[in-house]
Amino acid sequence: MADLEITRHFAASPKIVFAFVTRPEHLAQWWGPEGIHLGEHDLDFTRLGPWRSVMHGDEGATYKVTGQVLAIEEGQSVSFTWAWHDEADVRGDESKVTFSVYADGKGGTDFVMLHSGLPDDDSANNHEDGWTSSLVKLLAYAEKNAG
Repeated sequence: MADLEITRHFAASPKIVFAFVTRPEHLAQWWGPEGIHLGEHDLDFTRLGPWRSVMHGDEGATYKVTGQVLAIEEGQSVSFTWAWHDEADVRGDESKVTFSVYADGKGGTDFVMLHSGLPDDDSANNHEDGWTSSLVKLLAYAEKNAG
């Protein structure tokens, strides 16, 4: 098993960043790596229960991922399971993602994404690429919308 942790800093307050990474209207604006477009989805990390997203690449590839929201500490963290579906819509290995926000003491936020229980280092490396690209979109979204 392998774990992946990525930390980013936001000028926005923890309350705003937490909303950006949990509320459906915000998630739909940044979810998925650059060059990937969000299609059908039920992205809502403000409540326990199932979530899903189908993403489409520019060249026609489709990527489906689903899970369950497991725990929410309002304004602090949210944890959810994560599993990709294959071409036959069979759900693969399940891992866990946690988004956490911490006040930086200067009005901004330190955001930590922990993706744990990935099957191996190759999977962790692939997820690192995807999450890094997605977080570029999140940072840009936050800069534009945090005011």
